[in-house]
Amino acid sequence: MGSLWEDLESLVEAPSSFTAKAGERGTVKAKVAFNADEDAKALRKAMKGLGTDEKTLTDILAHRSSAQRQLICAAYQKATSRMLLKDLKDETSGDFKDLLVALVTPPAEYDCHEVMRAIKGVGTEGDVLVEIFSSRSNQEIKALTEAFLKETQKQLTTELEKKVSGDFSKALLLLAQGNREQDTSADVEKAREDAKTLYSAGEKKWGTDEAKFIEILCRKSIPQIRQTLVEYKNISGKTLQQSIEAEMSGNLRNLLVAVVKCVKSQPAYFAECLHNSMKGGGTHESTLTRIMVTRSEIDLLDIRAEFKKLYNHSLQSALQSEVSGDYGDCLKAICGGDD
Repeated sequence: MGSLWEDLESLVEAPSSFTAKAGERGTVKAKVAFNADEDAKALRKAMKGLGTDEKTLTDILAHRSSAQRQLICAAYQKATSRMLLKDLKDETSGDFKDLLVALVTPPAEYDCHEVMRAIKGVGTEGDVLVEIFSSRSNQEIKALTEAFLKETQKQLTTELEKKVSGDFSKALLLLAQGNREQDTSADVEKAREDAKTLYSAGEKKWGTDEAKFIEILCRKSIPQIRQTLVEYKNISGKTLQQSIEAEMSGNLRNLLVAVVKCVKSQPAYFAECLHNSMKGGGTHESTLTRIMVTRSEIDLLDIRAEFKKLYNHSLQSALQSEVSGDYGDCLKAICGGDD
């Protein structure tokens, strides 16, 4: 597994999902001859009366873009005076219900709900926060923040601050501002300086100066960090990821490693997250649902390709053996085929 994250040769020139245009590398595309009224009618029929026709729900909702699903919700309400979201919640259950709810929720609101769920109650689900804030673009974070304010009348950063502490909190709050620098090319000289700064703040000294790592990794642009990773390896002989893993612990380590992985390759990062959510004894369905839905229109084709490269079997075949029933069928529909 290490080898993937240690290959820096082609890194600086590689495309990044942070800048991918929605729809280009997704598995879910807008349906061409789309009719929201017909879809709404078919969905109502699938849930009316005794028993639910789950196959129709999947056939429609897994094969429409997020924007089209919003039009279906509006058509459904107009035709029936009912809320599609509420009917789906009433007529389905378990993981399948959660998946359908995710599909009909606009992306920013869905991210917002996942963050709210992660910080609710005692103990915070650090891994959810790590995954979302390390992988979202400035625009996506701004949209999440607006959705959060609209739903809770509270500022996202203020609420996060109450729930997380220490250096993890500092890094998370920087990312949650959605102010990552946006340069499209790297300044090699600066990258070399930053690499030296990181080397001096970590490997070279007794104890680690986390603030330097946070400042550079959570603020600099993607091309700039990529160049810094290359320079760091030249200076220290190790990858920055190896240094972070050796020098830090807990949520901060997880977050900074995730940032570095996303900077290198979001599709590879998500392929690894998907694999981890299915390996071992039991499946982490909420992670599986979140990644499959949120990446379905962005880069799921690339995630599938990386998954195959990393694990020598396709994402589709992993889903085939790990998830079953209506939930499994719907996930496989979103996955969109074998590799």
